[in-house]
Amino acid sequence: MGMLAGSARLLLAVFAAVLPLAAQAAWPERVITIVVPFAAGGPTDIITRLVSEPMSRSLGQQIVIENVVGAGGTVGVTRVKNAAPDGYTLIMGNLGTQAASVGLYTNLPYDPRTDFVPIMNTGGTPMIVAAKKDLPVKDFREFVAYVKANASKMNYGTGGVGATSHLTCLFLDSLLGVTPQHVPFRGSGPALNALLGGQVDYVCDQTVGIVPSIQAGQVNRLVVATPARLAALPDMPTSAEQGLPAFQAVGWNALFAPKGTPVEIIAKLNEAARAALKDPVVRKRLEDLSLEFPSEAAQTPAALGEFVAKEIDKWVPVIKKAGVTAQ
Repeated sequence: MGMLAGSARLLLAVFAAVLPLAAQAAWPERVITIVVPFAAGGPTDIITRLVSEPMSRSLGQQIVIENVVGAGGTVGVTRVKNAAPDGYTLIMGNLGTQAASVGLYTNLPYDPRTDFVPIMNTGGTPMIVAAKKDLPVKDFREFVAYVKANASKMNYGTGGVGATSHLTCLFLDSLLGVTPQHVPFRGSGPALNALLGGQVDYVCDQTVGIVPSIQAGQVNRLVVATPARLAALPDMPTSAEQGLPAFQAVGWNALFAPKGTPVEIIAKLNEAARAALKDPVVRKRLEDLSLEFPSEAAQTPAALGEFVAKEIDKWVPVIKKAGVTAQ
């Protein structure tokens, strides 16, 4: 009887050890949710929706996009931090939520470096400055002079305190020595809508969000903050061409999972994300929006982890120097 009991206990122990591995092998068995911590229609949302379609096909499961807005994106990120580490709830974070937030929030409820497992960087998004149609400037040089003369009466819209759009405009403020009014929205999409409606004077937006409005002639496109002109907007001058070469800014968006997510699941997600960037339809759409694709070496989870640490080291001092905080 004792031998039988011992054998039963041994079988149970083996079963308990094998069960998690079997569950991981079967993953995914249900819908996967990717949280976008900003409103629909903004750059992070657009990239997530484009990439998620081929990822869903690769994984054989539906992927649902959920927009969870608030506090510069940190509400959505915190939700994913507290989610079960089972691969079914992910976050598409960006420069603001996964790097700048460290310098902006004294009581940030997560640490981007330790509370998440990196999956993959989906690419860089050059930053563009665009003004409302009736702002009396014809190019970026005139815009700079106009802002310097009228900063106290001007405002700019962003995706929220600490969002990539806010950081870029803040960087521009510091270079020009001006302090226009900051008008935060719950994402770059609503900020762009405010620009189209003339409620804000200008925005600093990622190409992915604003290129269609520029191509349609709905806004006064001024400058792209990159060393070279963009293929999608060949007539838009660079900051160097317009006399402010120090104004260089590129946003980014990347997938993360909660800390503790099994490495086997992370590997499957990374493989699906890599395949998504190679999907010809998705790649063409992202190229048309001037996304800068990461190299093969930069598409690994380890590379993303190193990149996040470097971005935190880069942006936190800038934020501290500017004296900007968020609650």
